[in-house]
Amino acid sequence: MTKTTFTREQIQQYAQLSPFELKNIFIDLAQKAQADKPGQKEKSSAQMLNAGRGNPNWIATGPREAYYALGYFALEESRRVWHGDNLGGMPEKKGAYERFDTFVRQNPSLPGIEMLAQCVQHGIQRFGFDKDEFVHELTDGITGDNYPVPDRMLTCGEQVVRGYLADEMFDKKPPADNLSVFATEGGTAAMCYIFDSLMKNGLLKKGDKIALMVPVFTPYIEIAELPTYDFDVTYVSASNFAEAGVREWRYPEEEVAKLEDPDIKLVCLVNPSNPPSLALSSRVANQIKDIVAKKNPNLLIVTDDVYGTFVEGFRSIAADLPRNTLLVYSYSKHYGCTGWRLGVIGLHDDNIIDEMIAALPQEEKDRLNKRYGSLTLEPEKIKFIDRLVADSRQVALNHTAGLSLPQQVMMTLFSLFNMLEEGQAYKHKIRAIVHQRLDLLLEGAQMKISNDPQRAGYYIELDLLAEAERVNGKEFADYLEQNYEPVDPLFRLAEQTGVVLLNGGGFEGPEWSVRVSLANLDDLDYLKIGHHLREIFNAYTEEWRAASS
Repeated sequence: MTKTTFTREQIQQYAQLSPFELKNIFIDLAQKAQADKPGQKEKSSAQMLNAGRGNPNWIATGPREAYYALGYFALEESRRVWHGDNLGGMPEKKGAYERFDTFVRQNPSLPGIEMLAQCVQHGIQRFGFDKDEFVHELTDGITGDNYPVPDRMLTCGEQVVRGYLADEMFDKKPPADNLSVFATEGGTAAMCYIFDSLMKNGLLKKGDKIALMVPVFTPYIEIAELPTYDFDVTYVSASNFAEAGVREWRYPEEEVAKLEDPDIKLVCLVNPSNPPSLALSSRVANQIKDIVAKKNPNLLIVTDDVYGTFVEGFRSIAADLPRNTLLVYSYSKHYGCTGWRLGVIGLHDDNIIDEMIAALPQEEKDRLNKRYGSLTLEPEKIKFIDRLVADSRQVALNHTAGLSLPQQVMMTLFSLFNMLEEGQAYKHKIRAIVHQRLDLLLEGAQMKISNDPQRAGYYIELDLLAEAERVNGKEFADYLEQNYEPVDPLFRLAEQTGVVLLNGGGFEGPEWSVRVSLANLDDLDYLKIGHHLREIFNAYTEEWRAASS
């Protein structure tokens, strides 16, 4: 293993990029590592292994089969109303369940029909739906022949998703108050909508003080820096060590205490974290609860809980502080459906946001009444969750707002699938997959991490400088800092082994840390990545020893 061909100055320049943009540089280098070497007929043996993105390489097949079976029933319903050459009508509600039941019995060999029937029956039994109402919502929704009504989310679908969140985000112990849900184009749209509406409604202003619990998904850092927001950011850092050279990725009490500052209006966290992939500890959750109760009662919390299903007994901070918290959830990682763009924003009906809007100065109220005045004669009564919907379509297009109905139907079926035995078995299977890959990575790298029962394992963040000190002492770690840039190992990996990882510093983690996605490659690829990481380490060790001799 040799040094990278890039100069230190070049590496310093590239290191200024977002990790997701720097990744593209690494991909180019990794692809070149696969190409023909000059003057040689045989290709390099390097295989590009891109563990830089969190798109999983699994999918949930059962609910997808149910979705496609539903599509066939929906077409039959359409042709029943109006049949002609490629022409159908809108599915009819009256008698929909009876016709669905007949369709199920007459098509026992249709792939997905049994799963679909189970999902429909479970929805009726658990949520007490009117049978015709529920079947018609699914049928008309998958047909996509109407605008979303209600625009925030379909009536039955919202109840199903609320039940799913109660099971998986609140550990089946949800707060007593009702959770209203807004279906969005993935978690990314949810993030955009939340920041936009908080600004539009005067709850956040340009230059306001906010907090980020870091390391964190890079867009939260980059959004805060945009000229539109230009927030004054306080970082709450997970800087604890489990032992010398082994990061715990937990938040010290004094770091969390930063949230006591009443000037901090908002705190954002990803839970379980990205990249350390650990669920928030009860100690920290209790400390934040205490801060809200005694020091900063109007603290707004945005919690992004996309990885919650990968932790046994996961409980979102939205369950502990329902009045202060906006919950963001995406189906993308659990179900392998990043391309479907399925996300939600959840907000309890009893919340401080609506109270803060009601307490705004009259001048601000007048401004907002004018903004939302085209929607109702009493715009001041519009809840924040519905303002999110209107703002997502610049208010003027509120009448055509809402996530596409076929997407909402897929979200509903994913949720119902999870409530079945098959869905729970699937959940435990994908948990086992990521933990197996983590074990293989660590076996190859010969690195040590803290034991933590709340580890999701979807990603892992490895602090290479801490590992250097653990293995060879502080003198070796100092040598690395003095002679190389923190992203130098990533350039070596890409250029010489075809491995693509992300720099942890771009997530506001330690500069010498790297993020590995454990979701998107085959199991044994992680053993190879681990071996390559160890080779890089050995090369640095040899250089250090040569320089010291």
